[in-house]
Amino acid sequence: MSEPAAGHGNGNGRREVTVTDVAAAAKVSKATAARALGDYGAVSEAVRDRVQAAAEQLGYRPNALARTMSTGRSNTLGIVVGDIENPFFAQATRGAADVANAAGFDLILSNSDEEAETEQKAIGVQLAKRVDGLLVAPASSVDTANLRTIIDAGRPLVLFDRAVPELEVDTVTADNRRGAEQLTRLLTGNGHRRIAFISTIRHSDGYRRGDTLGSSSVADRVQGFVETLEGAGVPDPAAFVHLNAREEGVEQLARRLLEDEDHGITAVVASDSLIALGVFRAARALGLSIPGDLSLVAFDDADWTGVTTPAVTVIAQPIHEIGAEAARLLIRRIGGDGAPPVTHVLEQHLIERESVARPARG
Repeated sequence: MSEPAAGHGNGNGRREVTVTDVAAAAKVSKATAARALGDYGAVSEAVRDRVQAAAEQLGYRPNALARTMSTGRSNTLGIVVGDIENPFFAQATRGAADVANAAGFDLILSNSDEEAETEQKAIGVQLAKRVDGLLVAPASSVDTANLRTIIDAGRPLVLFDRAVPELEVDTVTADNRRGAEQLTRLLTGNGHRRIAFISTIRHSDGYRRGDTLGSSSVADRVQGFVETLEGAGVPDPAAFVHLNAREEGVEQLARRLLEDEDHGITAVVASDSLIALGVFRAARALGLSIPGDLSLVAFDDADWTGVTTPAVTVIAQPIHEIGAEAARLLIRRIGGDGAPPVTHVLEQHLIERESVARPARG
């Protein structure tokens, strides 16, 4: 059994392979080996192949910190998502990771839990890891302090899913206002008038027309919902907007709305698939049928929405492409693209299934 290559201890009884070890195995100088491994400087293809073969045989792992110090680049991107449990962010992260990997970048994931303080810590950790740029779904579209930390650190920033109008940075979102209009029009077209829009976004007191919301994507959905109800002749449409669902619990909120004998709702527009799942469970717990007693529509074509009985009507967002396009923009900025910031608004599409019917009660 051969002895392990010389190197520094790594704390588990084995020794790390160094550039010096690779150089000796490839019979080149340490400087030549470093150039070949770091893919910089003048090195012939034959020598590069020999060094790479030696590195693979010895199990050499490059020192990321040393590479960052020598090149000024870590070849890593940071991504901060709002809720790691939400399938939307899983798909968007996958889109960003696919693009990053193809371009030779690693992706480091952080979760803000939609909290400004947690987001601040996540950004601090990402910057400390010397990422080359960040993708962020901001916890707030109004408070820019956390995001300005990234800009002040000189790192490129691309926003996805939500916009921050005060910042001149690249942004990738979906056409949420139109999506809400389509879902709401489908319900009003089937005779519904008491329709609840449910979101977990935090907002003090009840929603009033014209309020500024902390998430641009939810604000766009609320606007599309309210304007469509208004166009259908529904009085005081803002009263049907229910925010802060996380505090009360989505299922508890849904039960309360469904059990109201005088003003009970006949349909729900869920602002994401997790909310829709909570409403679905609440209806089942109350012995209500979908769509016989309650029509349900939602944003995001999560896997479960197409396999339940009934399957749920949704607005499908190009979630993978949102993450992918955001990563493409970020990589271009890292590469030195100095063009003015762009905002890409991607189209959504309606998938009609079996969860909508005319209301059983007027």
